[in-house]
Amino acid sequence: MSDVRAVTATIHGRVQGVGFRWSCLQQAEDLGVQGWVRNLSDGSVEVWAEGEDRAVEHLLSWCRKGPRWAQVDEVAVRAAKPAGHTDFRVR
Repeated sequence: MSDVRAVTATIHGRVQGVGFRWSCLQQAEDLGVQGWVRNLSDGSVEVWAEGEDRAVEHLLSWCRKGPRWAQVDEVAVRAAKPAGHTDFRVR
């Protein structure tokens, strides 16, 4: 892969109970992004994404909207070191 990038993103808003994780999984698989997505106890969702820079950026753009029933208020993104994930999972 060229230009491999890894990020963690915390998505705040109405993002639990609206299919966010499963929709994120589908988006990541379609884009060829590896990593995971999980709910956090404060009601937010956390995403670890790594892959081609452009694919990761597309996934982050999707996270800023989310699925139909979500209401995303904020996405906090932090750079990370690629961990070598080979797929994308819901945790």
